[in-house]
This record gives sequence, structure tokens and C-alpha cells, in this order.
Amino acid sequence: MAVRAYDPLKRVLDVVAAGVALVLLSPVIAVVALLVATRLGRPVMFAQPRPGKDAKIFVLRKFRSMRDVDASQGLVTDEQRLTRFGKSLRSTSLDELPSLWNVLKGDMSIVGPRPLLVEYLPRYTSEQARRHEVRPGITGLAQASGRNALSWEEKFALDVEYVDNRSLALDARVILATVRAVFAREGISAEGHVTMQKFGETNA
Repeated sequence: MAVRAYDPLKRVLDVVAAGVALVLLSPVIAVVALLVATRLGRPVMFAQPRPGKDAKIFVLRKFRSMRDVDASQGLVTDEQRLTRFGKSLRSTSLDELPSLWNVLKGDMSIVGPRPLLVEYLPRYTSEQARRHEVRPGITGLAQASGRNALSWEEKFALDVEYVDNRSLALDARVILATVRAVFAREGISAEGHVTMQKFGETNA
């Protein structure tokens, strides 16, 4: 794994950006937390183990966007559990705000391949696994290029492209493209899914 001259600067920029954002957005974070507690109940945070740099496991934190599983009320699948409020949180990326704490801690970066499920680790090819050569990001080249409208193969190819070409200019381009995608509400879900079909699964 090659260490780029940009990497130390990238970490400094991550710490500064996450710290400033957490302070400036604290009123927004408080309001979203209150809305989640009111609309979806407690806990307001979604916490899940995810693989980070070098596939080291960390706990990703986001705002909840789904109801709890409750078979008695027909709340089993993601589609059944995801409310209109939850869809709004996801489409605006407000559910990602707690992940700024992960950036500050060093688990994540502002820009990098998205942290996926631990269960995917043995499913990657050696080339796809290269996405773990850098810290995962709140947004990444794949998210800036189509979010969940892309196939898994397209996403992984973009993740590796980012690993090989990461730079300040590329990070700035990804952030600007992500902002445009969020405002345009583009690529929120894959066709036929509320988010994205799990990697390695096929339609029946």
C-alpha cells in the first residue's frame, strides 16, 4: 500500500473540517436528534460495526432512519421500516452528521470509499479489497458519481480509482459533486430497492 504525500495533509484537513462542522452544525444536529426521537423513538443513533482502513473494525454512528423490526406490525423489510421521514433524512444526508465524530476520532475521512458491512469482507476480490487501503469516507467518488444508482462493480471500481488517485483536487471535486447530488436528490436508491441490494445477493 503506497502512502501518498497528500495523506498527512488530508488527515489534518479532516480533523479541522469535522471539528468546525460539529460546532457550526450543532444546532442542526440537536434538532435532527429531537425529530428522530419524536418520529422514530430512542435510541436516536444507529451504531454498527464497519470495516475501516486495513479492514480494522470500528463502530459507525448515524442517525436512525428506520423503525425497529416488529413482525407483529409488519415491519420486517427495509422497505417496510423506512418511513417518509427516514427517506428525507437519507436523501438530504442529514443522517450522516454523527459520522463527523468518526472522522474526528480517525475512524473515517470526509472523502473515501463508503464503509460497508463487515459480512462483505470475504466476498471482495483482491482488487476490490484495495478500497480498504485508505480510511472510509462520509462521501466518496462512487457517491459523487451516482450514489446507489450504480452497480456494485461500478462502485468498487470507483473506490479503487479514488485510492490510486486521491488528492486535494479530487477531494474537492467529490465534495462539490456530492453537494450537487444531494440537492438534486439523485441516486438515492437502486432500481427496485429502498437503498441498495446487498452485495453478493441476486434477485429471486
